[in-house]
Amino acid sequence: MQVSGVDALLLSVGPDLPWLVGYGAPALERLTMLVLPVDGEPTLVLPAFETARVPESEGLMTLAPWSETDDPLTFVDRALGGASSGRLAIGDQTWSRFLVALQAHLPNASWTTAGSVLGPLRASKDADEIEALSRAGAAVDRIASELQRGEIPLIGRTEAEVGKDVRARIIQEGHRKVNFCIVASGPNSASPHHDTGARVIQPNEPVLFDFGGTTAEGEGRPGYCSDTSRMMFTGEPPAEYLEAYAVLKESQEAGYQASQVGASAESVDEASRSVLRDAGLGDYFIHRLGHGIGVEAHEDPYLVAGNTEPILAGNAFSIEPGFYMAGKWGARIEDIVVATDDGPLRLNNSSRELAIVEA
Repeated sequence: MQVSGVDALLLSVGPDLPWLVGYGAPALERLTMLVLPVDGEPTLVLPAFETARVPESEGLMTLAPWSETDDPLTFVDRALGGASSGRLAIGDQTWSRFLVALQAHLPNASWTTAGSVLGPLRASKDADEIEALSRAGAAVDRIASELQRGEIPLIGRTEAEVGKDVRARIIQEGHRKVNFCIVASGPNSASPHHDTGARVIQPNEPVLFDFGGTTAEGEGRPGYCSDTSRMMFTGEPPAEYLEAYAVLKESQEAGYQASQVGASAESVDEASRSVLRDAGLGDYFIHRLGHGIGVEAHEDPYLVAGNTEPILAGNAFSIEPGFYMAGKWGARIEDIVVATDDGPLRLNNSSRELAIVEA
């Protein structure tokens, strides 16, 4: 905060609050806000009836509960103290109704986003966070392996029916919630963010799976996210598809090997992208290589052209190249990787081979 010239953080709904104090603001019209001055004690302003839900916080922050007839903005102002006319950094996902009201209540303040302060901190995972991400990755790996072994029937079922099975397994594997579950069959596999739907999976076609959730880490600890993509083929793949998939595997491996501490984010993207481009598939890779992951499924750092920031030890991110031929088929391979001083570490270790399933 001092380096960024920020006098106070104001954190409400979104992931920053639970990451800092282990308590998430409910998505309500009633204001919950952590006030963290650069000089002074942190205060959690919240509806009085929510105090019982806050994990033990003695020595961490002061609670400032407000009743239904109070104006919570006055509680925020009081907690700010002398910072009320300073430069305030508000949580990136704070509802606009709260920000607009605060701007009217604090006319002498200037405003910026909290991401400039918290983004780099959240992006550099400590050992406990890496362990939580590793457990999440292992959980979805087990589901991917079940798919690869043919233990979840595909042919003759709708994408939605298969997706329901995968979603149930995500919860059974210790996740608190499912963040997404893409089941994209046949030509739908050419849509990177396909809406899993009513199409019936046919023999002799690819099926793209991309799924993940948020783990249940226990009281006072935020959950961490999983994310993986794997490919199935319901029969014998044609030579054209096998050749493209082999290049995709090579591309994914190149991105993994390039994920070294000190390398720029864009250079990791380029290492993977160049393999597809050299094989004539570059035009079919239509998104960035990867995104950071932690308490959010997508967070810093982003592996994309133009991002010259260096990869740091503790950064966790996806490596997920793909090719997408509209109206025909597509494929994607995705692992979560952590950059370490000893080299990159994969957190997804199910097979990256194209799985041939006939059920």
